[in-house]
Amino acid sequence: MMELSDIRQAYDRIKDHIVKTPIMTSTTINGMTDCTVYIKCENFQRVGAFKFRGALNTVSQLTEEEKQKGVVAHSSGNHAQALALAARMLEVKATIVMPNNSPKVKVAATREYGAEIVFCENSTESRAAVASELVEKHGYTLIHPYNDHRIIAGAGTAALELIEEVGKLDYVFAPVGGGGLLSGTAITTKGLFPDSKVIGVEPQNADDAYRSFKANKIFPSEYPNTIADGLRTQLGQLTFEAIKKHVDEIILVSEQEIVDAMRLFWERMKLVVEPSGAVSLAGLLKKGKSLSGSIVGVIISGGNIDLTDFFDSYSKQIN
Repeated sequence: MMELSDIRQAYDRIKDHIVKTPIMTSTTINGMTDCTVYIKCENFQRVGAFKFRGALNTVSQLTEEEKQKGVVAHSSGNHAQALALAARMLEVKATIVMPNNSPKVKVAATREYGAEIVFCENSTESRAAVASELVEKHGYTLIHPYNDHRIIAGAGTAALELIEEVGKLDYVFAPVGGGGLLSGTAITTKGLFPDSKVIGVEPQNADDAYRSFKANKIFPSEYPNTIADGLRTQLGQLTFEAIKKHVDEIILVSEQEIVDAMRLFWERMKLVVEPSGAVSLAGLLKKGKSLSGSIVGVIISGGNIDLTDFFDSYSKQIN
C-alpha cells in the first residue's frame, strides 16, 4: 500500500517541471458554506489539469528500453494531453486511445502535444481493448490513467502542495472517476493529518464509485450520462484499495449542481473550470453549512472545457 513517502518522492522527481498551482479563496464561497475554503487550482497546471503530475512522474521512471518502444494510454482527454506532453519532453513516442465522444478541445490539444490518436467506441471496455491490442502489436508500455502507483503518487502532489502551504485542513474535497486524484489526495492528507476528513465527489449520473464504496466491491461504469466527461471511468483495484482505506465519504451531485458550481467559479472567481473539475465544489456546496466553522480544501482537477460554441455564437453576432 502506498504511503506519504511515495508522494514526497514523486514531488521531488517532478517539482522542477510542474506548475506550483495557485491556491485561491472566495468570500462568496466562504459565506455560502460558513467555512474557510482554500481552492487548489489545477486548472492552471500544464495541459490544464492535475494529470500532468502523474504522467510526468510515470514517464520519468521508465527504463531506456521502454522509452525506446514508446507508450500508450486510453483517455477521454486530460490524461491523454498529460502523457503526450510528458512523453514529448522526454523524447518518447506516445499513442493515445480516445473515445469517439471525447471533447474536441482535448483531442486537438493531444495532437498538438505530438501524440498519435487512435479512436475507439465510447466505453471503458473498448478503451482497454484497443490499448491492449496496441501493446501486443507494438510492444508499447501501457500507462494507465489512474490504476498505477506512479500515477497516484504524482496526483497526490497537488494535495501535498495545498496542505504544506495552508496547513491542516478539516476537510478535503476531490472529484472521483477512476480514483487516481482522490487516492493520491487521501494518502497525502491522512499521511499528514490522520484526523482530517477526505470527501470524494461524483456525478449521480455516473455513481459507480459511490456504489462501490458502499458495497465494498467494484461496480463497472456502464454508459454514464454526465457532462463530467473525465469522471466517466470506473475505479481500478489500486485506487479502490486506497479509497477504502483512506476516504471518509463519497457523495453524489446532480448535473445541475455541477453546472451551478462551474458558473460560481466563473462569475465570482473568474475561473474557467471543466465539469469534472467543478464537481468538488459542487459537493461542498451540497453540504451547505453543515461543516460550519471548518477549514476546507477543494481541489479543482482541470479547466479544459470546450468553449467553441460560445465564441462562435459571439462571432456570428458581430459578423
